Amino acid sequence: MIELLPFADTDFEKLISWVESEEAMFQFAGSIFSFPLTQNQLQIYLEDDNRFVYKVVLSSTNMTIGHGEIYLEKNTAVLCRIIIGEQAYRGFGIGLRIVNKLLKIAFIQCKAERAELNVFNWNTAAIRCYQKAGFLVNPQKTKERELKGKIWTVLNMSLDKSDWKLSTL
Repeated sequence: MIELLPFADTDFEKLISWVESEEAMFQFAGSIFSFPLTQNQLQIYLEDDNRFVYKVVLSSTNMTIGHGEIYLEKNTAVLCRIIIGEQAYRGFGIGLRIVNKLLKIAFIQCKAERAELNVFNWNTAAIRCYQKAGFLVNPQKTKERELKGKIWTVLNMSLDKSDWKLSTL
């Protein structure tokens, strides 16, 4: 149904088109980018050797519908910047497929022993998706971030390789 293919400069405009507001940028990327997202920011982003960045492509049509990343920190793979940018494809379980494919890359190809991610506490659909993939909330790693005078609570979730179940992708 979906494939993760390397994200390249030819994909910049599509990703930029999905990030229409500062709030959407903050939800998608935290503070790694500044709004508005630019090709220059994305070029610098891709130059980091610890980042494994993917576009999410529908196998049947070759249409790019999303984005995802693995950032390696020692033995930990941080799953980040996961988005289904094409809104018509949200709510169909594609997010879980993306996460499972990222986990397979992280644990098998990158040989990570642990996976982590951060998610805002109000994003209940994403939290449920991550829980279905096996992630658990780390209550001791909750953080707060501010955007435009509002506090956003960040939950950290993790999954050890030993607890991961390789599912049919």
